[in-house]
Amino acid sequence: MALLNSVISWIMKKRMHQIELFIKYPHDVQTEWFKTLIFKASETEWGRKYDYNSIRNVDEFRARVPISNYEALKPYIDRNRAGEQNILWPSDIKWFAKSSGTTADRSKYIPVSKQALEDCHFKGGKDLLSLYINAHPNSQIFDGKSIAMGGSHRINEINNESFYDGDLSAILIQNLPFWAEMHRTPNLAVALMDEWESKIDKMAQITREHNVTNMAGVPSWTMVLIKKVLEITGESNIKNVWPNFEVFFWGGVNFEPYRKQFNNLFGNQPVNYWQTYNASEGFFGIQDQKDSNDLLLMLDYGVFYEFLPMDQLEAENPITIGLEDVQLGVNYALIITTNAGLWRYKIGDTIQFTSLAPYRIQVSGRTKNFINAVGEELIVDNANKAIKIACDKCGVNVNEYTAGPVYSLSTNTARHEWIFEFEKEPKDLAKFTDALDNALKSLNSDYEAKRYKNMVLNEPLIHSVPPKTFYNWLKMKNKLGGQHKVPRLANDRKYLDEILKAIN
Repeated sequence: MALLNSVISWIMKKRMHQIELFIKYPHDVQTEWFKTLIFKASETEWGRKYDYNSIRNVDEFRARVPISNYEALKPYIDRNRAGEQNILWPSDIKWFAKSSGTTADRSKYIPVSKQALEDCHFKGGKDLLSLYINAHPNSQIFDGKSIAMGGSHRINEINNESFYDGDLSAILIQNLPFWAEMHRTPNLAVALMDEWESKIDKMAQITREHNVTNMAGVPSWTMVLIKKVLEITGESNIKNVWPNFEVFFWGGVNFEPYRKQFNNLFGNQPVNYWQTYNASEGFFGIQDQKDSNDLLLMLDYGVFYEFLPMDQLEAENPITIGLEDVQLGVNYALIITTNAGLWRYKIGDTIQFTSLAPYRIQVSGRTKNFINAVGEELIVDNANKAIKIACDKCGVNVNEYTAGPVYSLSTNTARHEWIFEFEKEPKDLAKFTDALDNALKSLNSDYEAKRYKNMVLNEPLIHSVPPKTFYNWLKMKNKLGGQHKVPRLANDRKYLDEILKAIN
């Protein structure tokens, strides 16, 4: 094991040199990847449709190839899943990540090529460790086991060929390199179980016996496993079970609502929290600094980036900008072109740049995850920050939340309706409501203007719901585990009405 740890450390130091190169020459690296992607896909059906052989630069690419969403690419992906190849990407694609970024009823199946697995997702996993070890040279995480909170997958047999659908996390676990497999717990059979509650129980029974030093996953589901281990062992904090636990690698949602709860689960003993930005469509960003969870934009993963200003989001012919033209603190919709055949694909996330040298970002929300009832343009970033302020003022923690609009036809006004699942309910819910409202005003000038004297936007309406309300709702929708998350904001009442109906 000592020899293996030495080899891994050597590989990581070598990779840090490559990371330093794309930090130094970001535009050159992105240009080379653009040329590579266009060249490799020139003889695919998609490449012939847009005559990739004649594209000479990014401007021609933008003028010729439209921005796509999943619905635009779905007919091609469906044919790919049925066994046809060389449609969007030249290499055979047999893995499809079942997207679970929302709790929408209809699933998305994102193609995952061999190149995307190796040059993007696995490379991102190795770089996550490289950047963490670079910032923590005395780390001991390789002396123990790691836990990845993955989903499940199924096999489709079509024309004597096997095609695999599942959470991206399950696909990655199924294809892990040998050195990562040696450090992982539990075994593959348990990690890929379909039934989530049985899997959590088995994972807890197995992992409590191991020297676990690190975990990776969505905070909400990771917390479920930790609590199950504590329940089984009768311990008060997880450090008594895993004394050498060092770091939780997280992503997918804002961590601040969970931080206090995680600190309590670890008995308020020192633990590192390290952020990532990966999705079914690719691995995009990794925290690289101890004192900031800003994400280094990873530029050599077979992904070419474009950025769409929010005022162009609904334009008939939206105009994107390149990395060289982005500005700090501006909201952009992320547009990607990848080595899995996603061409100018609108992933659905919005990001802001926090640094231009090197390029660092924060995920600010979703292009469809906002409330704009009366022009207030409330985004998830505003909501998360405001909730933290309100929680700190009222001494409470929030497990889960969602919000949407409610309209009054009689007064021609609107308000925001929120559902909160508190770790411990506020003694005075009216005080929490007021704190949240004031925090939103301080963070969003449009919200503040619309709230003026209740003229167009009334004070928030807040419901405090029992423990496990959101868990039970996700279970009802067959959305437990993996990358499934509660939608934070919506510009309609679908989620609000479903949850309120479920508890009444």
